Amino acid sequence: MSRFGVLKKPTPSVPTAATSTEVETPAKLPRQDRAGKVMVGGHFTSDLSRAVKILAAEQGTTVQALVGEALDDLLRKHGKHPFGER
Repeated sequence: MSRFGVLKKPTPSVPTAATSTEVETPAKLPRQDRAGKVMVGGHFTSDLSRAVKILAAEQGTTVQALVGEALDDLLRKHGKHPFGER
């Protein structure tokens, strides 16, 4: 205990490379297909999520492509230029 009655945290020992049993993994690199893009999303029910995933599988496409198509349709509906991002 310190003189103020507070316990000091013990300093953890740092294992050296020779004694470490952990395997070092390379630093996670950013995905190239996401370069220059930002996330656009929302929270929906699990039923809607399941339905969209099933539709994507049935169409042989991705949820991302379906969402891009839906957003393009929404932009067209409101007189905006679609981006065609799939």
